[in-house]
Amino acid sequence: MISYNLSHLKELEAEGIYVIREVAAQFENPVLMFSGGKDSITMLHLARKAFYPAKLPFPLLHVDTGHNFPETIAFRDELMKKLGLRLIVGHVQDSINQGTAVEEKGVNASRIRLQTTTLLEALEKNQFDAALGGARRDEEKARAKERFFSHRDDFGQWDPKNQRPELWNIFNGRKRMGEHFRVFPLSNWTEMDIWQYILHEKIDIPSLYFSHTRSCVVRNGIILYKSDVLPEIEGEEVKDMEVRFRTIGDMTSTGASLSDADTLEKIIDEVAATRMTERGGRADDKRSETSMEDRKKEGYF
Repeated sequence: MISYNLSHLKELEAEGIYVIREVAAQFENPVLMFSGGKDSITMLHLARKAFYPAKLPFPLLHVDTGHNFPETIAFRDELMKKLGLRLIVGHVQDSINQGTAVEEKGVNASRIRLQTTTLLEALEKNQFDAALGGARRDEEKARAKERFFSHRDDFGQWDPKNQRPELWNIFNGRKRMGEHFRVFPLSNWTEMDIWQYILHEKIDIPSLYFSHTRSCVVRNGIILYKSDVLPEIEGEEVKDMEVRFRTIGDMTSTGASLSDADTLEKIIDEVAATRMTERGGRADDKRSETSMEDRKKEGYF
């Protein structure tokens, strides 16, 4: 039997809605980042509550690596159609084609780092002055350094040593021409909070989060889905495994977990018992000790 503190979830919900409304009040042209993952889905749910019964006062932006899971893209498109939302898609392949991003080579090639270029190009092209993201402080040590309102300079870069105080939830969105903010309404949420909220609110999520059988390979200790975009290694063994994904990103770097959790209730029980962090299966985070922080300084979320 699953139990959870409803008042705690309501406090987090109220905080998230407050932050989202502050963005609408302080910025002229904000955008909500949407990946099709559970955190961005939760953030979208909060945003719809924040302005109901009116429509969202800002569009959504997805940075598509071209290596996303097909289930994620299908879920994204169906949700946009169902809710009648405006979605802008920035394609990493376009950045590669125009020479602003260079495709990595080799068996460990990934497009994760290339997302930064495409994101900055999309923000510049559409003149967005604030971008709402679903990052949480419990995900990773670099995430834990973030404020709700994260200032970025005119190159889109983040300085972790020069952030503004946020006393009593008073947010300072002042900026110079060309600068912008990343805003994180889910900062104080944990992975468990997200799952319990999704269960309580009956929010639809992609099937990838539930246990299913997939053809996988184990590479550097990480279970990866054997997709057409995953570079092959000669002699590597492909096995059918019962897995689910705790995070959803690029197919070449998002690791799966062995699991039989095929319901939200089972997922919550599993998260409560696990000792591995949510991003423990992300190959892109293992490139260096400061991989995430380095990418954030360059302009990544």
